[in-house]
This record gives sequence, structure tokens and C-alpha cells, in this order.
Amino acid sequence: MAGGGEAVPLLGTKRRREGCPGCRLEEANKTSTGVPYLNFFYIWIVCLTSTLPIQSLFPYLYFMIRDLKIAKQEQDIGFYAGFVGATYFLARTFSSVPWGIFADKYGRKPCIVISILSVIVFNTLFGLSTSYWMAIVTRGLLGLLCGILGPIKAYATEVCRKEHQALGISLVTSSRAIALVIGPAIGGFLAQPAEKYPNIFSKESIFGRFPYFLPSLVISILAAVSCIACIWLPETLHFHDDEKVEAIDALEAQVADSNLEGGKSKEASGTSTKNLLMNWQLMSAVILYCIFCLHDTAYLETFSLWAVSSRKFRGLSLTSQDVGTVLAVSGVGVLVYQLVVYPFLVKYFGVIRPLRPAAVLSILLLTTYPFMANLQGTELKILINVASLLKNVFSATITTACNILQNTAVTQEQRGVANGISVTLMSLFKGVAPAAAGILFSWAQKHMTGLFLPGDQILFLMINMVSVIGLLLTLKPFFNMSSALRRS
Repeated sequence: MAGGGEAVPLLGTKRRREGCPGCRLEEANKTSTGVPYLNFFYIWIVCLTSTLPIQSLFPYLYFMIRDLKIAKQEQDIGFYAGFVGATYFLARTFSSVPWGIFADKYGRKPCIVISILSVIVFNTLFGLSTSYWMAIVTRGLLGLLCGILGPIKAYATEVCRKEHQALGISLVTSSRAIALVIGPAIGGFLAQPAEKYPNIFSKESIFGRFPYFLPSLVISILAAVSCIACIWLPETLHFHDDEKVEAIDALEAQVADSNLEGGKSKEASGTSTKNLLMNWQLMSAVILYCIFCLHDTAYLETFSLWAVSSRKFRGLSLTSQDVGTVLAVSGVGVLVYQLVVYPFLVKYFGVIRPLRPAAVLSILLLTTYPFMANLQGTELKILINVASLLKNVFSATITTACNILQNTAVTQEQRGVANGISVTLMSLFKGVAPAAAGILFSWAQKHMTGLFLPGDQILFLMINMVSVIGLLLTLKPFFNMSSALRRS
């Protein structure tokens, strides 16, 4: 024991290297015990703007597919819309692990900057799409080159002290949750501006000729601003080749969960993808995360199509602007929840415990959606706003818990690749979700009668079943969390 006590300061001095940004930041965090608000603000802005394009198209996608004249009949619009929504996620499936490896080798910051630049370029081009295939290609390239999701999660836990890591992950989750709601709100309000705001935008202007360009342009401008903010982001990765240093880092990160022998430090430092795939704590959290991401993406695709579809198909006949309003209210609500309510939940119940109640409440809430088609006017608008807000609050709670589970299951050196694996699998599930939801939505509109339930009720039942599977996977023996989280 005495020998081990003497070794700590000696090994601690080996870790520091002149010119290493990771070491420099580590020293700064040791001397400053407060929350790094400025760094967290930059992370929040960057994560927000990189996420805005992901689902901003959903409120107007129905109308975009109609205007591109690819669908032969109205019931087929959902079918084609699903593939446009899926392309981004399918492309990200192939690039997530390479981006994680890139971030672990060259740093988190270059990966973040390249991702933001891809948003500026390809999101703008998507808004200028003149054909169905141009929309598919630009969305695919955006998904392929925007590899920020995995590295930004690792970055949020590395830029601060250990006691602030939950807040860092929460900021990433909250900014993404808000962006996934505000993005569609921007799309809903700003799409087809020549029709909605004829006193400002003429039909002969570029926004009249390209009715879906304005929301893409606004998001790209916001991304350009966040790209400037990247200048002040500190790099967190350690740049030195001492293998002993890497072994020590890995060992220290795991010592809270297991009493390792000194001779096992080399084994602890293994960061290969194969070892990560054998880490059941990580993989159970990743699979759980993927299931709920599948549910959330299928829900948003379905909600956006269902809300604007005709009453004859038991839709709500809302405009894209109405959908934008609903999602804007939800976004503000999620922000207030994350800043005011969620910290109290974490304080009294921990990060993980609210996961199951949120999943159960989400399932119960979604069963009420098909019956909203019986409502009209103000009553409908109030109820759909409340339901959407609650649904997004439950989703944010679940996603935060899943992210914490993933990042506490691995060491710092493994987080880039681990989050790359997570994003790859999640993107695959999210890629399947819009396509499957679009196909199911199109099928439901063609089968409103003649089955054991109306088509719209079957549609929401199928989406709910995904959430039920996710809830079941939070139970033993499948679910496994670290002993540190179990004690907290």
C-alpha cells in the first residue's frame, strides 16, 4: 500500500507534457474548481447549430415531395418523404466510427470545425434542391461529413472536472434536444415564405423560386457564427507518445469501478474497437440508446406528416407554420425543463432513475394521439402543444441518461471511438426510422378501414411498441451499469 501511495505523484508528473493542450487544460481544471461556463456555452452553441439541419425539413418535407412531383398519388408522399429523412442518418452510419478514430488521433477540435463547415455548405445546397435526387445526395453528403456527435460527447466530459461531467453531457443532450425541436420550428415558419409572407417575399425572388431555401439559409448562417466560436474551444486530447502515460490514464479512469492489479495496466489501456464491443456495460447502454432514438425519430417523422395531412386520412390538416409553432413551444419548454427542473431531478433521484418513469409516461401519452383528430380549433392547438412538450421532455430525460451510461462505461482514450460506435449504430437505427415511418404512414393512409383498428391507430401503436421494447431492455439481465453509477 505504501509503495502504491508513493507512485501516484511520480506518475502524475509523467503525465504532464509541455505543449500538450490536453495537459494544459487538465492543469487549468485542477486550479479552477468552478463550472467552466464559457466552454460549456461554446459547446452548447456548436452542438445546437450542427443539429439544427437534422430534422428541420420534417415540417415542410410533405410539401417539398409534393412540389418535386415524384409521388404519383397523395398517399405515396409519405413513402418518398421517408427516404429523404433517412438518407442523412444512413450516411452518418458509415462515417461515425472513422470520425471517432479521427478525433482520437488528431483531436476533437478539427473534427468539430469540419462538421460545422459541412453544415454551412450542404445544408444550403439542400434548400436549393430542384429534384428528388438532388435532395437525397445533399442530405447524404451532410450526414457523411458532419461527424460531430460522437466527439462532442467525449469533449463535453473532458473539458471540465469530473464533478461537472454530468452537466456537460446534459448540455450536449439538451442542446440537441432543443435543436431537434427548434430546427423543425425554423423549417415550419420559414418554408414557402412567398406564400406565407407575400408582403416581404415576392414569388419572383430567389425565395419564391426556391420555397425551401430560406430555412436552410438561416440555419447555415447560424452555423457560420458557431464556426467562429470554435476559435475559442480548447483542445482536450493529449498529444504525446508515451505509452505508459496512456496506460496510467486508462488505469486511473477505471480505478473507481474495479480494484485492478498493477500488472493489468497494459490490458486496461487497450482501446481497440474489438475490446469496446466486448464491453457489455457500454454495449447495453448503446443498444438502449439506439432503441429510443429509433422511437424518437419515427415519432417526429410521423408527427410532421400526420399533422399536415388531410382530415380524410384522420390527419390534423395543420399548416407547416402550425407545426413550427408546436415545435417551437416544445423547444422552449425543453430548455426551461433542462435548466430549471432537470437539475432537481438529478439532485434527488440521480441521472439514471428517472429513465423508466419517463419511458412509461411517454408510452401512455402517445396512445392518445390518434384521438386528437376528433378535435378542432383552439382545443386541438392547446392539446397538441401540451402533448408535444411532454413528449419532448420525456425524450430529453431518457437521452441524457443513456449518454451518461455510455460515457461512464469507458476510459477517456476510448470515448471518441466508443461514441463513434454509438453514433454509427444510432445512425443506422435513425436511418431505418424515417424510411420505415414513411412507409408505415403511407400504408396507414391506404388502410383507414377494414382492419381490427383504423390505420392511424395502428401507426401510433407500432411506434409505441418500439418504446415498450426499450423499456423492457432497461431491466435485468440485459441492462448493466457501472458500480459507480449504481452507488450514486
